Amino acid sequence: MSALRLLWVPVLLCLTHAWLCHGACVEVDSDTEAVMGKGFKLGCISCKMRGEVPASATVDWWFMAKGESEFAHIYSYADMTAYIMDDRFNDRLAWNGSKKTDDVQDGSIFILNVTFNDTGTYRCFFDRTLVFPNYEYHTNATKFININVVGKATRGTASILSEIMMYVSIIGLQLWLVVEMVYCYRKIAAAGEEALRESEAEYLAITSESKDNCAGVAVAE
Repeated sequence: MSALRLLWVPVLLCLTHAWLCHGACVEVDSDTEAVMGKGFKLGCISCKMRGEVPASATVDWWFMAKGESEFAHIYSYADMTAYIMDDRFNDRLAWNGSKKTDDVQDGSIFILNVTFNDTGTYRCFFDRTLVFPNYEYHTNATKFININVVGKATRGTASILSEIMMYVSIIGLQLWLVVEMVYCYRKIAAAGEEALRESEAEYLAITSESKDNCAGVAVAE
């Protein structure tokens, strides 16, 4: 029973966490390594600090190629409409962020058919307006992403270590469960043996008492 209770604890915690975080916005860093000839997502998320307040936002992307010194405006998204601003990215940029809403929190875009010329620094700029009953509040956020284009995909050290730790955690949990089950089994078995010994002792005591009573009755007769 103890093992079952312990097994249910992480499950309940996960379910509770998922329920509390349902629909929440989480800012996740973008990947930084693109592969030549493949597609690549430039991730950019800017969460509102007041989720209950209606808002609208526009997103602009800028790009500074490797070796250049200035940013060029390459993409704009406003009123659920996208605009490619730089000929280098014609027919190669697509919106990959929040859908069917002016309240944009995910401003990610997708690059099609990546080339080595796409190596460089990208700047994502959010311009947000929070709409309160009697006034509007303007805020903005800027994020920079350094992208390196390679000829073949490689796995980073962090990814490899993360996978190793995941397997170690799984194996460790399984071993812990086995130990817990063995412990519970032994404890239950010991309790069963103790109960049998107590029952046997009670039976012998009752039998002895019955014999004594029978002997007393025989003597009396």
